[in-house]
Amino acid sequence: MPAANLTRLEAEERSSNVRVDRYEIALDLTRGAERFGSETHVWFEARPGSSTFIEATTTSIHEIRLNGVGLDPTVVSDGTRIRLDGLAAENELVVVSDAFYTNSGEGLHRFVDPVDDSVYLYTEFAVAEANRVFAVFDQPDLKASFQFTITAPSEWQVLSNAPTPLPVDGLEDGTAVWEFDAGPVISSYIAAIIAGPYAVWRSAAETRSGRVVPLGVFTRASLAAHAEPDVLFDTVRAGIEFYETSYGVDFPYDKYDQIFVPEYNWGAMENVGAVTFNEAYLFRSKVSDARKEQRTIVILHELSHMWFGNLVTMKWWNDLWLNESFATWTSTDATAQATPFTDAWATFASIEKTDAARQDQLPSTHPIVAEIRDLEDVEVNFDGITYDKGASVIKQLVAWVGSEAFYSGVGAYLRTHREGNATLRDLLDELETASGRTLGEWSALWLETAGVNTLRPQIETDDAGAIIRFDIEQTASEDHPTLRPHRLAVGFYDLDGDAVVRTARFELDVAGSSTAVADAIGRARPDLVLLNDDDLTYAKIRLDEASLAFALDNLDRIDDPVARILVWGSVWDAVRDAEMPASDFVRLVVGNIGHESQSTTRNTALGQLETALDRYVDPDTRHSLAVHAADSVWALVQLAETGSDAQFQFLRAFIRIAETPGHHEILSGLLDGRTSVDGIEIDTDLRWELVIALAAAGVARDADIDAALALDPTAKGGQLAATARAARPDAAVKRDAWTAVATDESLSNDLVRALSAGWRRARPASLLEESTEPYFAMLESVWAARSFTMAELIVDGLFPTPLVSHDVARAAREWLDREGQAPALRRIIAEHLSELERALAARAADALRSGDTQ
Repeated sequence: MPAANLTRLEAEERSSNVRVDRYEIALDLTRGAERFGSETHVWFEARPGSSTFIEATTTSIHEIRLNGVGLDPTVVSDGTRIRLDGLAAENELVVVSDAFYTNSGEGLHRFVDPVDDSVYLYTEFAVAEANRVFAVFDQPDLKASFQFTITAPSEWQVLSNAPTPLPVDGLEDGTAVWEFDAGPVISSYIAAIIAGPYAVWRSAAETRSGRVVPLGVFTRASLAAHAEPDVLFDTVRAGIEFYETSYGVDFPYDKYDQIFVPEYNWGAMENVGAVTFNEAYLFRSKVSDARKEQRTIVILHELSHMWFGNLVTMKWWNDLWLNESFATWTSTDATAQATPFTDAWATFASIEKTDAARQDQLPSTHPIVAEIRDLEDVEVNFDGITYDKGASVIKQLVAWVGSEAFYSGVGAYLRTHREGNATLRDLLDELETASGRTLGEWSALWLETAGVNTLRPQIETDDAGAIIRFDIEQTASEDHPTLRPHRLAVGFYDLDGDAVVRTARFELDVAGSSTAVADAIGRARPDLVLLNDDDLTYAKIRLDEASLAFALDNLDRIDDPVARILVWGSVWDAVRDAEMPASDFVRLVVGNIGHESQSTTRNTALGQLETALDRYVDPDTRHSLAVHAADSVWALVQLAETGSDAQFQFLRAFIRIAETPGHHEILSGLLDGRTSVDGIEIDTDLRWELVIALAAAGVARDADIDAALALDPTAKGGQLAATARAARPDAAVKRDAWTAVATDESLSNDLVRALSAGWRRARPASLLEESTEPYFAMLESVWAARSFTMAELIVDGLFPTPLVSHDVARAAREWLDREGQAPALRRIIAEHLSELERALAARAADALRSGDTQ
């Protein structure tokens, strides 16, 4: 059932009238596989005689009692809200109901482990899903304490935001009762309940004031061997020390548990003291160093929210960006300074900046401080603007005010608004006080306007090679013409022996359409001029002609990883803008990736290689170029250091881009042992990658997929088997997978993802042509019938992305030309159309270059 769509006006009216004191919530988790019992007692203040409502998405309501008076559920409840009239100054509300477990990762999700038939439960309450579990004023500025009493099987672990009490057990039916103490004062979206026979590890951290904070790690029993608790505990301890020192505020809660849960929609969620993580961060098989670094950043991201987001929370969802942007920025800083992943800022430039610029050039781009009219607006704004552009702009803000002043201002903000709600203006006030810089105009230009600027160097030299003119030209798109102030650095790089090293750096403020770099005048022109050196600001950058030619010939020799990724990023951005032929980018990757030392940069470039071959290269020349790329990457597998991260990444890339029957024979040999590579073990996840690739190529059959599933009879194995079956190049197979995703409401969120992923593995892409018409025909009915999460998964997963064709673009435009569709649904289709049009333009540019060179 779709939840009620709370509007900002409704929330503001309610918070002006209501102050919530506390909740006492009893959940009975022993009533079978479909429903659970829920009883809510809530105490709140209100304006006498006023009316309001409380959210409660239920299957049935047994009792509603307001201030001792029973209310008729059929009169006051519509299944998602309960109307409350004639309020007193102080009120007590009781709601007794039944509610459904979900299989969508919203509310209270129920999962049965196929390995041992154990049941695992967890809650996910963001954005406003707590009302699927109990009656609640479900908005962030109505904070309260939550006290949970949970009835569950006695052998289970039961967790919440407060420390877990000893259960009262010994009941005849094998159940027990956990009566938690009242938890801290928090918003409803960061309350949590986790229950099931989880495996558990315990440790502790010490705060700077000497307080001992209990730590826990929890996984399903069948995944316990992959937990790595020591790594997880060490990362949290390092993070607590870093954040306490940086903010000047002690860790604010009584304990900190990390729980890895199945079928999760997010990477992780910052529930107070009970952070839930996607099980993808439990590594069943070998992973790249990039993946390990990403897990570290995610752990520290969620930990930072304990201060910024949980201790101090936004008033309304228009400041969601501030929560997520700050956590993304500060977790990168913590990773770089407090963990072995000291190149984290290169990773940030590689991933976050790239994702931000991509999102910022879609028709759905919006100011970082977005207009959030209702909950549906919130759902679609968990995007690259909110997280990645916001974090990039936070990095620019740190450069603008200085790191010391920034952290000082953050600490003051946390102390001033502790356990309350605050706004962006509250933070800016503290930063202005700490730095002495006025931030009103800065905020308006950076946070209240959309779009990304482009910076280009304009350089003139005299006959001796000395610079006589150096200007930075700033431009903006026609749709978003704002020119912003930038605090940035310009780097000069020269070839010194076998390395390209920085020989000079100038930091300056850039504003308007042109800014002179006075410090560069009179200096000898270097081999490479790099704008935004050290990646301080958020902008697309271009290299001048001489610098670009030098960088392309010497990319592997650039010593600094951040400088190197800035060049990689500039070239990729030019490909996406159809300024550089995609075939040239393919050759650049093939020629340089073997020398790339930074794991995330290597991973990103290999992923972009795959995208270029699938979407941006001229179809008439694609096959020969793809064969060359796959041959080259396979050669890199054999040339790389045995057992190295690079060798592992090259093999995974080869599996994905294998093109010919000869390549597929190599994959088959790796799968059955006829072919081997020193340093590579075909473990569980690599085996599945091989099976899925061979299935997509039409080589692997049902028996091969069954054999792989027999070796991995887990939930993940079942999902990957579904992906492999849906990947087969057969029109009937594609039709069946499409129909299942679009219509089968019994499928869980992860099975929808798995089937969609296999369906999109389509070579040739023409296998998906018959889906175009039914796709656009089913959109509105799916959107109306399913929850937001499930509808978004279906709509996004079944867009025929592999079909880079004018026919699909035309169908999307015709659908968008109609009126009456939900804004969030229109946004998804508009974004897909924009990316499709970009791919068509890139192919046309590549075809033009191909024609010129023939």
